[in-house]
Amino acid sequence: MRSATLPGDPPGGRRAVAVWGIGVSVYFVAVIFRTSLGVAGLDAADRFHVGASALSTFSILQLLVYAGMQIPVGLLVDRLGTKKVLGIGAVLFTAGQLGFAFSPSYGTALASRALLGCGDAMTFISVLRLGTRWFPVRRGPLVAQFAGLVGMAGNLVSTLLLSRLLHGIGWTPAFAGSALAGAVVLVLVLLFLKDHPEGYEPEPFPHQGAAYVRRQIVASWREPGTRLGLWVHFTTQFPAMVFLLLWGLPFLVEAQGLDRATAGGLLTLVVLSNMVVGLVYGQIVARHHAARLPLALGTVAATAIVWAVTLFYPADRAPMWLLVVLCTVLGACGPASMLGFDFARPANPPERQGTASGITNMGGFVASMTTLFAIGVLLDATGDDYTVAFSAVFVLQALGVSQILRLRGRAARRERERLVASRVETVHVPA
Repeated sequence: MRSATLPGDPPGGRRAVAVWGIGVSVYFVAVIFRTSLGVAGLDAADRFHVGASALSTFSILQLLVYAGMQIPVGLLVDRLGTKKVLGIGAVLFTAGQLGFAFSPSYGTALASRALLGCGDAMTFISVLRLGTRWFPVRRGPLVAQFAGLVGMAGNLVSTLLLSRLLHGIGWTPAFAGSALAGAVVLVLVLLFLKDHPEGYEPEPFPHQGAAYVRRQIVASWREPGTRLGLWVHFTTQFPAMVFLLLWGLPFLVEAQGLDRATAGGLLTLVVLSNMVVGLVYGQIVARHHAARLPLALGTVAATAIVWAVTLFYPADRAPMWLLVVLCTVLGACGPASMLGFDFARPANPPERQGTASGITNMGGFVASMTTLFAIGVLLDATGDDYTVAFSAVFVLQALGVSQILRLRGRAARRERERLVASRVETVHVPA
């Protein structure tokens, strides 16, 4: 009798780590490409002769494409499998990065970033699906957090390495040279990646065009765990995303009076904190599944409190120790957002994992896109009053928390029902 695992639970092991490592390397490169604009913003403004609003369009368009692609990508992963979708994604984001390197105008650069965002959107959900196919269910939270950790490592590479290449060898060689990494991971995917271990093939599932798409989306959305996962992701991810992607550097330099080097060090602290907290959260949730919601809500509360203290500090500028605390706490936002997938994953059967993950992953990026836009509008309307502009964070946090509290009871009951059913099924599986 296999009481330790669920029916069809993959064994994991070194082979799983090797295959998953290939998949996560694609995500690693995608994040380097995604965040490369963060270190090239001023250079891009000079190269394409655009102002701040046009420059912010790069980030907003990229998030718009990414968020809009999540459900279609989830459906593709469920239908085509991880290998094909990761391969397509690698081709697209490599082409986007290469196009960005040689773009002669703002319009072509914008199109290249949209193409990059489209390919980037195909990576993370595919890596999550790969993890569920190769590792036991009990390893799911830790595997997901490790995937997020690798993504932040990609952010760190773009911050530390790509920025030096950019100022050392110039725009075109730096971006075109980095595109070679996309070609390398594409070859690895085509040669070595497999969707699942031998003997653990998913059951065939009928695909019937538009009817199949509707069934997948509706069935996933009806699960309270999927909706709870979306709102957890929505509420936790966006404060750090907005800070790292666009508004952190202007806030630290213009509102807090720091020089660029010091501000860049604080942005790096957010990334490093994210990597450390991700390991801690993954270990906690792997051992104590019930800790998911307290960790998520605790992260939201800590972020709101530290932001409020920083924004409404009685002096003109917040002290350095407070900014260090702020950036350390913002580092917990990424790992907390990964907890959203730990609600969606057990709420859906294997054939809907991609779709459910896509719905969940939309949350944080929709919140980030909304906040990026709101802060920009409020800064223009108030003459660069960062206290008023960044107060938009509290509005979206309040909305998200209200939805989390509304859904948590139903999601918990539904998850208990599924757990009991799976245990009954396990008992009847012969040794």
